Amino acid sequence: MTLDEIKVVGIAGAGTMGASMAQIFAQYGYTVIIYDAFEAGLERGKHLVEINQASLVEAGDITAEQSAEIKTKLSFTGDINGLKDCDIIVESVLERLDVKQDFWVKAEAVVSPDCILATNTSGLSINKIFANCKDKTRACGMHWFNPPHIVPLIEVINNDETKQEIADTVYQLSLKIGKKPIYVKKDALGFIGNRIQAAILREAVYIVEQGIGDYKDVDGAMKYGLGFRYACLGPCEVVDQGGLDVHHHIATYLWEDLSDAKYPSGEFEAIYQAGNYGVKTGKGFYDYSGDKADKAIEARDAMYLAMAKCNPTGVGEAHGYEN
Repeated sequence: MTLDEIKVVGIAGAGTMGASMAQIFAQYGYTVIIYDAFEAGLERGKHLVEINQASLVEAGDITAEQSAEIKTKLSFTGDINGLKDCDIIVESVLERLDVKQDFWVKAEAVVSPDCILATNTSGLSINKIFANCKDKTRACGMHWFNPPHIVPLIEVINNDETKQEIADTVYQLSLKIGKKPIYVKKDALGFIGNRIQAAILREAVYIVEQGIGDYKDVDGAMKYGLGFRYACLGPCEVVDQGGLDVHHHIATYLWEDLSDAKYPSGEFEAIYQAGNYGVKTGKGFYDYSGDKADKAIEARDAMYLAMAKCNPTGVGEAHGYEN
């Protein structure tokens, strides 16, 4: 399956990620079939499409007419056989290994031998997800970041048997729909993005536990310092710009003082055990009671959209700089 041969995209799982991904493919002219085994999931997916489309129209990213056209390219089904004519399936079902494995065994039996199989997982082993499939050479990871209709990164992850031309096709498809893909050359838990994110979170919690700062201080340091830089440059580029000698010297005395915890503990674990999961439950590190949760999501999307419009990478490329 080459890029030009991809016409019909299947999305498995009509949740937050799946519904958002489906709209992006439709926006770029693809016919999209959204599958969910549960009727409630399909209804939620339809609702999410309406919310996301409304926010994009309100932000001026698309017109009302374009939104209406996008929605004509989307169809929903609760029958897995509805995916039989897809050229690629991007799966985003429940983030549980057994659920994903079960889906792919069923899906592989339905689709054509040329259909590309791609899983959207935050960090589960790609090898294990496709372990029970007959043809693993056409399977890979395609990890999107939430909210996928705004955040540009996609990680394309090989399993041990993925044909490189399959990974290349998924990479080129990601570019075609306006994303910024990267290759993850071998299967590793968390891939690249979430390994970095997990390391930051571990140190953030440790800083609070050590009394160095509170959560607002930690988030402020990230948003107004590190995050400001990292919107334009990666950590390795930042070191090159600041001087590898300087950062090496800092590493000689600082790294040994950083957290090396092997499991979530302390206040992070206590908050989790109390059933406080953040926006979805109304409380996490911060309070989201009442209408604060909706306002937090609205503010997040507005900031992400503003950042996307800034396109700092494009500015760098315009100056002849690209890594």
